[in-house]
Amino acid sequence: MRFLLRPGWLAFIGVVCAFVVACYTLLAPWQFDREAEREAQNAAIAAADGTPAVPFAELVPPGEAVSPDDIWRRVELTGTFEQQAESLVRLRVVDGAPAYEVLTPLRLDDGRLVVVNRGTIAGGEGGVVPEFAPAPTGTVNIEGRLRLNENDPQDRPPLHEGGTTQIYAADSRAVAEATGTDPVEGVVTLDEGQPGVLNPIPIAPPAGGAPFSNFSYALQWLTFGLVALVALGIFIRLELLQRRGGRAAPGNLRDQLSGRDGYGSDDGPGEHTDERTAERTGQRTGQRTEEPTAEGAAAGSSVVPAGDGSGSAEGRADR
Repeated sequence: MRFLLRPGWLAFIGVVCAFVVACYTLLAPWQFDREAEREAQNAAIAAADGTPAVPFAELVPPGEAVSPDDIWRRVELTGTFEQQAESLVRLRVVDGAPAYEVLTPLRLDDGRLVVVNRGTIAGGEGGVVPEFAPAPTGTVNIEGRLRLNENDPQDRPPLHEGGTTQIYAADSRAVAEATGTDPVEGVVTLDEGQPGVLNPIPIAPPAGGAPFSNFSYALQWLTFGLVALVALGIFIRLELLQRRGGRAAPGNLRDQLSGRDGYGSDDGPGEHTDERTAERTGQRTGQRTEEPTAEGAAAGSSVVPAGDGSGSAEGRADR
């Protein structure tokens, strides 16, 4: 087992152990947490669906932001859309095609400004924003769901292009930076059939994916860790077999791993091989000894025994 102390083996064992530790302490728990988060969000959506809409001020009092405890709750808002402060969220995908989300702030009766996500529009050719239905004018009564602000990991600045203001996340803070307004922190997503809605945003957890998909991913990481340990054991055993018996004797891998090929026995695989070789050599030698040669056969057929000839001559003389 001293070969395990060689640098190559130490590095290999270290990589395998690090991978196993990552599978069991990072990757699998991460997927389990995502599955738990998905289940919690699905439960919150189901609870919100069974709860009637309440006034926006009841869940978000003046001076406060949307609370994580109130995500997906349905609220009622009354106010006027401010078209000039509208912003588009770039780099969205709907049914595999590029799209934009349309964020239009709504001025409430109490003076606060709330960013309303009116849904998505399809992207135009060459990144050109196509025409879409504007927000309704005048006072409107709408109903939507509370959502937290999204975050742009790259913190990119707003883009003003083609007469539109474009940002990279459904974020009221980004709208404030791009338009110079001061909306409430959080977003209200319009429900289907509401005034001003475009292509409504699906009500689903942000993580997406099918149910139990993260749970299956976690089981896969656990399996990968176990397979890595088993493979390490197999490699070590093969190395031991090669070092004990030199070259591997004929036989398949299953025989070598199970010990049925003779490795590890008292005689050793070399002696078994020598015995088989000796037996085959002896058989070939015996065959060559027993087979008569052509010259011997010819000579035997032409020689008459001396005893037989002399007896015949004497018989003729007597007669």
